Amino acid sequence: MNWKLPQDVLYIINTLNQKGYKAYAVGGCVRDMFLKKTPQDWDITTSAPPEAIIDSFPKTIPTGIKHGTVTVLCGKTPYEVTTFRVDGAYEDHRKPETVTFTEDIREDLSRRDFTMNAMAYHPETGLRDPFGGREDIERKLIRCVGDPLVRFDEDALRMLRAVRFSAQTGFSIDEDILAAMKTLAPLLSAISGERVRDELVKTLLSDRPAKVRVLHETGLLAVILPELDRCFYTHQNHPYHILNVGDHSLRVLENTPKSLSLRLAALLHDIGKPDMKTTDEAGIDHFKGHGSVSTKLAEEIIARLRLDNKTKDAVLLLVREHDRQFAVTKKSIRRAASIVGKDMFFDLLSLQVADALGQNPTMVTERLARLEAAKALYNEILADEDALSVSDLAIGGRDLLELGYCGKEIGAALSKALELVLDDPSANQKEILLKKIQNTD
Repeated sequence: MNWKLPQDVLYIINTLNQKGYKAYAVGGCVRDMFLKKTPQDWDITTSAPPEAIIDSFPKTIPTGIKHGTVTVLCGKTPYEVTTFRVDGAYEDHRKPETVTFTEDIREDLSRRDFTMNAMAYHPETGLRDPFGGREDIERKLIRCVGDPLVRFDEDALRMLRAVRFSAQTGFSIDEDILAAMKTLAPLLSAISGERVRDELVKTLLSDRPAKVRVLHETGLLAVILPELDRCFYTHQNHPYHILNVGDHSLRVLENTPKSLSLRLAALLHDIGKPDMKTTDEAGIDHFKGHGSVSTKLAEEIIARLRLDNKTKDAVLLLVREHDRQFAVTKKSIRRAASIVGKDMFFDLLSLQVADALGQNPTMVTERLARLEAAKALYNEILADEDALSVSDLAIGGRDLLELGYCGKEIGAALSKALELVLDDPSANQKEILLKKIQNTD
């Protein structure tokens, strides 16, 4: 094993070595090299105390000096350099109250979460792997350093990290970890929405987003997304469904493109169904009005996770519109796209295809064919540059001002003009629209 480290990393390690200190690349970057992935971040651990790190480099930032972390700037690129340490007591299930610096790399590695993250590498002395991380990577197994109950009691977020790593790598999660999760799941209630969001987003954007199932099976989902967890206990006795609401949602999730708004919408589009379930005289279940309830619940979840407004708006629109019906005609599709939005209509089609793929496979062939035909027609609509919004019209507010319109009259007239061109795109000409608007007043 002879990895080529980036020049900046070699510079930091060599500089510290020359001053008599030990230094290694550590953690995720070493794991990623074993996985033949290009590390996104390079962390360095060293026996040098924080003050010595600062004295060793021309540009540093005391990022977390209390816990031994100094950011070393190489040009504009930051590298976190942290002193070997032993963590003190964890009183909030998230971070240690105190740390003690040590000169023993093994002690430092012993405090880390998973064996695959508890490895250090030096370009000359090679790998330090006291807890079998390399072997666990070869076995494709996620295993804690030490007792999972202790590791998760220290930092409850590690439970979500285990699921996230499994989703990203495809590795199995050690049975001891799964058992500890079931015991300590309630500790997640002490973790901030932002921290939960970051792990959930990485899971959803992985190649295996349906690993969300592990969250349900271990009780973690009931803590972080109880609105979704209950869906796994909501059955759907209906010809179009063979799965409960939760399993259906995961099947939809698996069939969506790798887009955060789409995958969140897939996960949340039916969370209102438990509230709206009714059963008719024939024993068939119905969920009328679940779209609006799902939208309301999704909005509460998004606020709790503190997602950005752009993602929020896209997710809520998709959840609200996921059941929108339209005929496979250009006129009907133009109207639907006008309501949903020119760019978002493709996402809606993608969600509806995924939704169909999550239903009874014997019942959805026709629906999938209709959606494929609708996509083809929409591409033609875009190629023809048909107007789909007020901004696409051949007239604007200034034209109407010149005709004497004012205030709300202008908005109403433009809406009327849009209705005209959604029905007949050829009418999107200034003279025609102005004439038709005046004739209908």
